[in-house]
Amino acid sequence: MIAIIDYGMGNLRSVQKGFEKVGFEAVVTSDPKVLLDAERVVLPGVGAFRDCIRNLEEGGFIDPIFKVIQAGKPFLGICLGLQLLFTESEEFGIHKGLNIIPGKVHRFPEGMEEADEALKVPHMGWNQISMKKDSPLFTGIADGSNVYFVHSYYVKPEDGSVVASTTRYGIDFCSSIWKDNVVATQFHPEKSQEKGLAMLKNFATMK
Repeated sequence: MIAIIDYGMGNLRSVQKGFEKVGFEAVVTSDPKVLLDAERVVLPGVGAFRDCIRNLEEGGFIDPIFKVIQAGKPFLGICLGLQLLFTESEEFGIHKGLNIIPGKVHRFPEGMEEADEALKVPHMGWNQISMKKDSPLFTGIADGSNVYFVHSYYVKPEDGSVVASTTRYGIDFCSSIWKDNVVATQFHPEKSQEKGLAMLKNFATMK
């Protein structure tokens, strides 16, 4: 069973439907105890970093998240769910994250350009991923595949070896990470059509 954490932030039903489309049961839960009984756990997220951390704390999810990861269960962070794994974010001031992956969350710089065209923030729409290592999430996925993004902030890990893919948007930024049983994406697999569904299936079968 796959548990999707419901802490009041994120398009949870679309993630659940994505897993169901590829043949796996997924439950949306606001009960922290369910995480401990699940075979694998998903942390989605949309909104402000500080609000998400507060909601995770108030919902009693922090300790179960650490226990799930320490137990070696496959764990997937999506969008803000990736950023929350890091040490801190500069969104609306400095706010502490879970510090599971050492590093910081930064805002895209102002005045970015590509091919002499100004780039808008948030980074929204389809873009390519350049794979840096063979993440279990990417089994059967071609390098350069297009996936769907919506974000104004990006992660910068202290340890570059955790970077599973990068993406170019004015700058080259980390678009996914992989460390042991933890995988996480800045993009939305559940909104990335066939490629994204294949990634969800890969996570559901990840060992």
